[in-house]
Amino acid sequence: MKRILVVDDDKTLRMMLKRHLEKQGFVVEEADSGVEALNLFKRDPPDLVVSDVMMPLMDGFEFCRRLRTNPAGKLVPFIFLSSKGELDDRIEGHAIGADDYLIKPFEPLELVAKIEAQLERSRRIHAEMIRLMQQFTPQTAPPRTEEESVQPIHDPADGWHRHRVESEDLNPMQPEPLPLTPAEARVFWEVIQGHPNKQIAARLVISPRTVQTHLSRILSKLGLENRSQLVRFAFEHGYRPGSEHEPN
Repeated sequence: MKRILVVDDDKTLRMMLKRHLEKQGFVVEEADSGVEALNLFKRDPPDLVVSDVMMPLMDGFEFCRRLRTNPAGKLVPFIFLSSKGELDDRIEGHAIGADDYLIKPFEPLELVAKIEAQLERSRRIHAEMIRLMQQFTPQTAPPRTEEESVQPIHDPADGWHRHRVESEDLNPMQPEPLPLTPAEARVFWEVIQGHPNKQIAARLVISPRTVQTHLSRILSKLGLENRSQLVRFAFEHGYRPGSEHEPN
């Protein structure tokens, strides 16, 4: 089930949203300020955020701004739900990274429709990145000398056309070893196949928080900022599920 983080200082509204969203099959977590929401997000990122704008300690705009600087929060769908309905407010909300903006009072069914639309859009984007990565055929190689002979070959195992370079030192089909620990490598292969943290945790028998810790270290070691960049990195460098580099 998809997890929704609802952020609002109005306890009655949070309870109403929680009840309604749970009836729609979502798991709901609550926070009454941007500060609490950031702490919850760091422990276990949700699939989508619904946030008010006017809140104590840290308002929704600042919360969204800080979330978008976090590698795990750059692409999570974010919907503002606010009584600040002026055009300038809506423009600011979108400018700092919100995916949608719904004005109070609102129809719960419309909110659910927006949530489902954003989750589906996120799913399609990730699925397309995975599809492209899995179809990727490395075609580039370091410049060849005249002495190197290049011969096209066909691999019946996966139907890909490849090129064999007859050189003792050159193997363009071989990805570089990952600078990761065995535990980090297992998380790497799970992430690039599109599995969310909760599913990875179940598959590897670890906690979602441990998955996020490993993912943060992987991104840091590879000089990347978020999951999408990690998938692109794998795509561009020839790391494919099922390759000999993937741990058993």
